[in-house]
Amino acid sequence: MRKRHRFNSRMTRIILLISFVFFFGRFVYSTIGAWYHHQGKVQSQPISQTIDPTAQR
Repeated sequence: MRKRHRFNSRMTRIILLISFVFFFGRFVYSTIGAWYHHQGKVQSQPISQTIDPTAQR
């Protein structure tokens, strides 16, 4: 019968590093997507300034 290999600390570090890379990549991707979405909403809003002729300066 073969013995099962135990998970050593090196393998744990490798898996944590890979998980961190995926997490960081998703964070960057969502941040860029949110920024583009925000820019699109800002540009699509009509910019209108109303001037009140009765207002005193």
